[in-house]
Amino acid sequence: MKLATYKDGSRDGQLVVVSRDLSQAHFATGIANTMQQALDDWAFIAPQLEDLFVSLNQGKARHMFAFDPKMCMAPLPRAYQWADGSAYINHVELVRRARNAEVPPSFYTDPLMYQGGSDDFIGPCDDVVVADEAYGIDFESELCVITGDVAMQATPEQALDGVRLVLLANDVSLRNLIPDELAKGFGFVQSKPATAFSPVAITLDELGDQWQGGRVHATLQSTWNGRRVGMCEAGAEMTFHFGQLIAHLCKTRRVRAGSVIGSGTVSNKDWAKGYSCIAEKRCIEIIEDGKATTSFMRFGDRIRIEMKGKDGASLFGAIDQAVKPLHPPAAPVSDDAQA
Repeated sequence: MKLATYKDGSRDGQLVVVSRDLSQAHFATGIANTMQQALDDWAFIAPQLEDLFVSLNQGKARHMFAFDPKMCMAPLPRAYQWADGSAYINHVELVRRARNAEVPPSFYTDPLMYQGGSDDFIGPCDDVVVADEAYGIDFESELCVITGDVAMQATPEQALDGVRLVLLANDVSLRNLIPDELAKGFGFVQSKPATAFSPVAITLDELGDQWQGGRVHATLQSTWNGRRVGMCEAGAEMTFHFGQLIAHLCKTRRVRAGSVIGSGTVSNKDWAKGYSCIAEKRCIEIIEDGKATTSFMRFGDRIRIEMKGKDGASLFGAIDQAVKPLHPPAAPVSDDAQA
């Protein structure tokens, strides 16, 4: 099934069930008011949501309405935790190669992961709001999962049983703030603003055989200012699958329902497939030409992130955002007004 959260003026929004073709929706009122409520009692609530999903797809739901992605918050608008990995080792290799650094051997056996801000996720069509272009605004096209409860010391196979939903993310990075933060040896804070997510989160059965071994075997598309810049395959080159990422997170603590785990930037060794973040494009330019020539995003730029199924239909809907300044410039004063 496919689930979304509609804006209603509250922090957690209103849970809605969305048809498979993303054309119709129905409020889940009477079953669960919010996504977190559904996750907290998944075994009881999910079958009821599934029944509504079936009725919606059959055109039999009594109060369905046209689905509008612009009305969506993040499917889980605020989460108990957001842990983002770096599951595509090619991305790490490119960054290291561009600065003539070796990849430590442990990176191939132990995932990289950081704990991000989860109190203020944003919706798929909400603006990316940044105070200054000089921060180095970059998109990052990713896959994510939302979990149920996972026990401490769960194996990767056990951790996969905790996956409830899959979705897309734009994990925005402010690249020019990252070096100073990492130099302190304590991780990202200011360089990671609010993360945006796809309109809907979907259950594993919606992926069919595109979900294999804890990986989504489909193409992640990134379109920057109307130009397709990335057609990256998400499955085959994912070094650490989602079960391994979750197991890494729960090595010393339990993972609770409503945790969001990200894959990191989807990256392929074949550069012809493009890129899922501008930083990677710049690394390729440094490797090939000795210097980076592609600029980071500017105010007014747009980024669209989407993944399609085997039938060509959108699986999650599209993240489609504009980059906007925190303080828009004042409108010029006309000569008549000055007079």
